[in-house]
Amino acid sequence: MALADTRFATRRRALAAKLAGQRIDMMLVTNLIHVRYLSGFSGSNGALLLSKDLNAHICTDGRYVTQIAEEVPDIEALIARPCAEALLGRIEGPRRVGFEASYVSVEQLESLQEICGEDVQLVPVSGVIEEIRLTKDSIELERLREAADIAATAFKDLLAAGELAVGRSEREVAADLEYRMRLGGGERPSFDTIVASGPNSAKPHHGAGERRIEKGDLVTIDFGVHTRGFNSDMTRTLVMGEANDFAREIYDVVLRAQLAGIEAAKPGTALVDVDRAARDVIVEAGYGDYFIHSTGHGIGLEVHEAPSASLSGVGVLRENMSLTIEPGIYVPGKGGVRIEDTLIITQGMPEIITDIKKDLLVM
Repeated sequence: MALADTRFATRRRALAAKLAGQRIDMMLVTNLIHVRYLSGFSGSNGALLLSKDLNAHICTDGRYVTQIAEEVPDIEALIARPCAEALLGRIEGPRRVGFEASYVSVEQLESLQEICGEDVQLVPVSGVIEEIRLTKDSIELERLREAADIAATAFKDLLAAGELAVGRSEREVAADLEYRMRLGGGERPSFDTIVASGPNSAKPHHGAGERRIEKGDLVTIDFGVHTRGFNSDMTRTLVMGEANDFAREIYDVVLRAQLAGIEAAKPGTALVDVDRAARDVIVEAGYGDYFIHSTGHGIGLEVHEAPSASLSGVGVLRENMSLTIEPGIYVPGKGGVRIEDTLIITQGMPEIITDIKKDLLVM
C-alpha cells in the first residue's frame, strides 16, 4: 500500500476506535474536508461510510470516476447520487449509524431518515474527527510549511518589486499578491486577501477596496495560499513613508504581545493561557479594549480549525499541533496593527513557519 494510503487507513483506524467507544457501529461522513482527511478524495461531491471493524465504503458521482480511482485506490467506490443516501441504502441489519451533527441540516437529516430501515438508528456525533485532526502527521506538517513558504516568498517579491506603494489601491495590491502566490505554486488564496490601509486598518477583516494608499498610512496585509489541500495564514503591518508616534507605539505593543504568545505556545500550555500571555501585554499598555478577537487558531485543511487560543479556549497544546498567533490593536478612526505567524508546536520553542521579518517596515 502506498504511503498516502497508509496514512488514510491509520486515520480511519483512529476514528473506528472512537466509534467503538461510543457504541456506534458505523459513521457516515459527509463533510468534504473530513472525507478528504479520511480517504484522500478531493472531489466536490462525496461521502464515506466507515464501520467500527474498518470496513469502508465511499461514494461520488460520475464526474469523478477516474479521480476517485486514482486518489482512493484502497476503497471500492460507489458511483451514485445523492451520495449519503446511496451509502445508507446499503446498510443491512440493526445498526447505530453516527452522522456529523455539525454539518447535516434538518432537511438533510430528514432525507437520511427516509432511507434508513426501522432497524437503523441515526445518532448525532460531534467533534470526533476534529479531535483526530488536532495533531498533524509529518506529511501534513510539510504541506503546511510548503504553503507558508509560497505565501511568504510572494509577499517578499511584492515588496521588492515596489508593488506596495503610495497611490496604489488596496485592491491592486491584493491582486498583485494573489497573482504572485499563484505563480509560486499556490492553487488559490486561502481566503480573500486583506489589504487595509489608513483608517481601514482599524477594521480586522476589512477586505481590499478602492481606497488609495496614502503617505503615513498603516497598511495591514493578511494573506495565505491554498496548495495540495492545505492552507497558510500570516499578517504583516507596514507604514507608508513615515511612522508617527501612534503607529510606532501600537506596533511595539502588538509585537511584544505576539512574541509573548509565541513564547507561551508550548506543549502542555492551556490554550486560554496562550491567549492571556498575548492579551495581558496589550491590556497593560492601555489598549485592552482595542484587542477584539482571539489570539490564534489552528490551520490545516481549513484556514480556521481547532485548536483555538482565546478567552474561552478549551484544552492544552500538544506537540505537532498548528497554531497562529495574531494579536492586534484597532483604534477606530486612527488605524490598527496586527502581526500574525503560524506555528508548529514542538517540544521546545515552537517552529515559526511564516518566514517574514517583523521589524516595523517603513515603505
